[in-house]
Amino acid sequence: MAQRRIDFEDGTFQDLPAPDEDRPVLDRNDEGRDRNDEGRDRNDEGCEGVVTVASADLAGARDGFERLWTPHRMVYLQGEDKPTTSDAGPQCPFCRSPGRDDASGLIVARGGHCFVVMNLYPYNTGHLMVCPYRHVALYPDLTDDETVELARLTQRAMRVLGAISGCHGFNLGMNQGAVAGAGIAAHLHQHVVPRWSGDANFLPIIARTKALPELLADTRRRLAEAWVDLPA
Repeated sequence: MAQRRIDFEDGTFQDLPAPDEDRPVLDRNDEGRDRNDEGRDRNDEGCEGVVTVASADLAGARDGFERLWTPHRMVYLQGEDKPTTSDAGPQCPFCRSPGRDDASGLIVARGGHCFVVMNLYPYNTGHLMVCPYRHVALYPDLTDDETVELARLTQRAMRVLGAISGCHGFNLGMNQGAVAGAGIAAHLHQHVVPRWSGDANFLPIIARTKALPELLADTRRRLAEAWVDLPA
């Protein structure tokens, strides 16, 4: 009978090979002693939270799907740390980020009126946002200086992303108002999303999941370095 190991910390299942009928089942942490002797549990031997049970003893019907567990996305799904008001101040992440150092604020570049920041929930690796420092909601609310710098930083972001990632294209845009899809409508932010052929595969379309090959901190560091080094 196939057996499975259950890790109760994250709920994942890992298939284990069926035991050889001609050999006793040994506990690898018990130096060869039969793990069933004296009713010992594997938890007593350094495998905390792990037990072995027959898959037939578990609830559920086997189907043709694999499961990709992404518990970290619960922060996004539950709206954790999302502003509860439209006011400026520490509750707004776009007001808060510039007050931090670049690494902890995920800042790629700073201008006189606007700044460039990594998206904490990226659609693709290298997903940037260009924001004014000033807490304004709508594009017509920008001053002339803010409008010009937001455009120039967007151009620079595209050049830097293209140089270090080899992306095939971009999506640019800003959602104006909650009804238009803005997650944080009170503080304007323009998205700069690099795109590659084939990046809209079954994972985001069917599974609503993005596979990101690089950590945000590493992407931010590479972009910030290229922002300085790449000729204008």
